[in-house]
Amino acid sequence: MEAILTQAGTGPGIGGFELAPGKTVNFTVSADWQGRIWGRTNCSFNTAGNGASNLNGNNGAGAACISGDCGGVLNCVTSGETPVTLVEFDLAGGVDGQQVFYDISLVDGYNLPMGVYFIPGENPKLQKIPPRLTNCACIGTPGYLAPLGAENAASIPYESKQTNASVAEWCPWDLQQTLPRKPVDGVYIYPDSSIQRPLFDPCFSACSKTNSPQDCCTGVYNSPSACKAPLYASMAKAICPDAYSYAYDDQSSTFIIPSGGGWGVRICPAGRSTNILATSKQELQELS
Repeated sequence: MEAILTQAGTGPGIGGFELAPGKTVNFTVSADWQGRIWGRTNCSFNTAGNGASNLNGNNGAGAACISGDCGGVLNCVTSGETPVTLVEFDLAGGVDGQQVFYDISLVDGYNLPMGVYFIPGENPKLQKIPPRLTNCACIGTPGYLAPLGAENAASIPYESKQTNASVAEWCPWDLQQTLPRKPVDGVYIYPDSSIQRPLFDPCFSACSKTNSPQDCCTGVYNSPSACKAPLYASMAKAICPDAYSYAYDDQSSTFIIPSGGGWGVRICPAGRSTNILATSKQELQELS
């Protein structure tokens, strides 16, 4: 189950939709649209779509989805509950609104792999922008990670160190949405890596878990010099180098290109996380 939230401009007039594997759906938004897109998991709504079904054990109340829920309704009017992977767009950013700002954000945690690809349309100038500068992805779930050396016709720079084993254990232990069950004797075995984690293992960010000023960069920590990246941000950045990992990570996680094209968002893509911003910074600056 997917969700789209309009924060500025004119949106598609819908806040949630179901997308079968391998299928696509097209939406039109205004040129000044700002918003976010995310995936929800294990959803069960009532027939009206305005609440959870009785299958969640709460007699229709509470969350309708295990992750990414938005108040238990099908058509979201608020952002997804943490932990959730977000794709964020500002289609009229920069000087005179002539640039598009976009990112994959793990600031609110991680639940699903996400990818973004650029559609240049008929504009000759935009057609010259290569996919290796625009098409980013974050793959932080085992089973979706492609092997090193997989076909890469577009020469997109990918992260090259992670394996399915490391991707399965990147989330700091206490930030997992659902901790693995304790062994029969009631205690965890240490180190934590000796305990089998679930394949679907959503991860809270440090801020979404603690809501503390230090983790959320608020109060006396509301500056880049005072707010340092927590362990979660470091681990998230290792798995998804192009993703936004905490409040002051925007310099290494925001894509900026000329406006005018279209965009596609892939939910649960197979592949590898990209490493575009760190390796192609000069070329990206020349675009904007």
